[in-house]
Amino acid sequence: MRLSRSDWTEAALAALSESGMAAVAIDPLAGRLGTTKGSFYWHFSNRDELIAATLELWEQRDTAEVIAAIEALPDPRQRLVGLARFAYERAARGSDAQAGVLTAAADPRVAPVLERVTVTRLAFLTRLYTDLGLASELARRHARLAYTVYLGIADLRRAAPTWLQPPGEELEDQLEHTIQALTHAAGISSREPGRGETTTESRAPHAASPSRDPM
Repeated sequence: MRLSRSDWTEAALAALSESGMAAVAIDPLAGRLGTTKGSFYWHFSNRDELIAATLELWEQRDTAEVIAAIEALPDPRQRLVGLARFAYERAARGSDAQAGVLTAAADPRVAPVLERVTVTRLAFLTRLYTDLGLASELARRHARLAYTVYLGIADLRRAAPTWLQPPGEELEDQLEHTIQALTHAAGISSREPGRGETTTESRAPHAASPSRDPM
């Protein structure tokens, strides 16, 4: 069966999530897909074009679609806590392509996309805090803190992976403690309205799955 351009970008994004930008290369992806380089050149002129398409998919799936899914939640607390649980869990489990993108942050093909995504995410986080009644400058500060924690979780997973690979329930407890600390610092309860309202659907837009690829 002939592979599509989407098959290649999906595989590239999965490889990016697992192994960084170096894995977004023709030969290893051809092996991953069980095909030849000829299939690649049917859809892309060179590796740079593949990288651009992969970053476009990453931006759409892990930012635009995530924001749209979170905005659909009815309560401002639920939106903030739902986003935090979703993003922090992915970072802790290593299913987030952000860490792979950061390994190539200085690459001129990557840097403008990474900056645009980061600014968009920080602006959205700021709006979530503002929706909860925080003044604009305070909302920006808490948004920066929440995003810094997200980046730190991914860094910790790379530096000391065993610290973020306990049994599932223990990891959930660790993440919940992190979210409670952040929301408490902002004067927000992470359990209102009702912990049970943050369902799998509310937490996980389809960007969550690195197998499909994959704040």
